[in-house]
Amino acid sequence: MLGPRSLSASVELCSFRTPTLPPATHTNSYALGSREVILVEPATPYDSERRAFLEWARALHSSGRRLKAIFVTHHHKDHVGGAAFLARELALPLWMHAETEARLPLTADRLLVDGEHLDLEGPMPTRWQVLHTPGHAPGHLCLYSAQTRETVVGDMLAGKGTILIPPASSDGDMTAYLEQLKRLEQLDAFVAYAAHGEPIEKPEKLCRAYTAHRHSREARILDVLTIAPGRTATELVPTVYGDVPFASRPFARMSLLSHLEKLEREGRVLADGGGEDARYT
Repeated sequence: MLGPRSLSASVELCSFRTPTLPPATHTNSYALGSREVILVEPATPYDSERRAFLEWARALHSSGRRLKAIFVTHHHKDHVGGAAFLARELALPLWMHAETEARLPLTADRLLVDGEHLDLEGPMPTRWQVLHTPGHAPGHLCLYSAQTRETVVGDMLAGKGTILIPPASSDGDMTAYLEQLKRLEQLDAFVAYAAHGEPIEKPEKLCRAYTAHRHSREARILDVLTIAPGRTATELVPTVYGDVPFASRPFARMSLLSHLEKLEREGRVLADGGGEDARYT
């Protein structure tokens, strides 16, 4: 466990070790609210870290705050490893999107939808708007407070490393992800709280940088296919992702497939065949 520490009048951060992707080693959990509190990211599957999470949550309760619910951003294992255990031990309901519930062996107590508001009472009452932001995962949710201009972004952005957008076979969607990045950029938030890494000041700049980076990858794909058409995804990786360490090439290939799916939908590339052996022109 790393923390806890206060980030603002109504946001506290505590990080827990999880089986996440490098360079990250921990997933950030957040306590939102100055009296009523929502706990975000019941992430850790490890016993010692779960006990630390319980101590943190119970300390919040002992300080006069009332724990209201556990909020799940999405279904990936480094975000829900403690969901069932922590909900049971703390006697708290689990809140998530329906697409997340459909991918987990547990039942949500409340299914959240895009646009609804979560109101938290306290010395500083706060209202958080639920944002459904698919792309990295079908049920991915963010939270935004127009009052404080803070946003909780889960795996849409990262304070450390980058975001993997898997292909459709693993529930990813590059088109949707880029659309939701634009949506987050337009919030004009003061700060974003990501699941990995430090808080991100002026996150609209990072949204634009992520978008530009994705577009540069697509341009590289198109350049390579113009010169040497008929390549498979595996054959494209060393050229398109030549800047990525060899150990990370399997993840690069997943991102590449997601880009190729987007480009194919847009009619900018054609696939000859299907599956692993498809050749693109």
